[in-house]
Amino acid sequence: MSLKTPSPLLVASLLVSVLLIVSLGPLAVAQEATQPQVKVHMLNVCAPSADEQKEIASALARVPKQPLFAQDFEVDRGRSSLEESPNFLQPAQGAQVSEDSGSAVWVRIRKEFSVQALFSTVQYSFSVDPKTMVETLVFHVRDPKDLMELTIEDSASAVTSPAAMLSTSTPANRVKLERFGKSSVVLARCSATETGPAPDQSAYEPLFQNASSIVSNYRTLLGAKQTVPDELARIENPGITKPKASPKPAPKPSAKKPAAGDK
Repeated sequence: MSLKTPSPLLVASLLVSVLLIVSLGPLAVAQEATQPQVKVHMLNVCAPSADEQKEIASALARVPKQPLFAQDFEVDRGRSSLEESPNFLQPAQGAQVSEDSGSAVWVRIRKEFSVQALFSTVQYSFSVDPKTMVETLVFHVRDPKDLMELTIEDSASAVTSPAAMLSTSTPANRVKLERFGKSSVVLARCSATETGPAPDQSAYEPLFQNASSIVSNYRTLLGAKQTVPDELARIENPGITKPKASPKPAPKPSAKKPAAGDK
């Protein structure tokens, strides 16, 4: 039995393959070694640390109670698919979201602060879907260094009307700090789950109460109680316009009494 001698072409191909493996092996290892490590930060929204609580308290304390607004402002309204809702309509963790393929109607109010050291604008939004109403208040920092924006959110069931929700002080259920170059700080109301009861959040109640009072105050300052129901009505009935004030009737000329001696 004789063995066939491999052809020169096959030998050359094998040599090239071996050389490629030997040369590319260290390069692949080097690339794996130089790839940046991905760090995952887990946010404990139910029980933030003591330092995070101080940051939340400091940001809430710096919200002006009686702000001076500039003349610039913005009022928007619209309807969005629940699958493609704007960022400011994203619900908080634990909030109920309709599973129907329906839509959410929303109203947004934005105003600028004229003279403030920290915040430049405030944006208020109110959204309604078939199951939930969400109220969101966002303060944007004028010169972001550490803090970028502060967000406060509350929600209620859609079994009531938007006007009824706006007439009451709905408790805040989420406070979020967006930080520059750092992970966010979040405090949210947490409910019971299938694996355990609701956590004890009594220590954070002062923060929730402060956030709730801020939303209630700015709801009034921005005129949301009147603007939101009016704008939502225009979404459902596009033909609705503001009623024009009826002109006041001209005063009737008073009858002049004849002077003595006149006929």
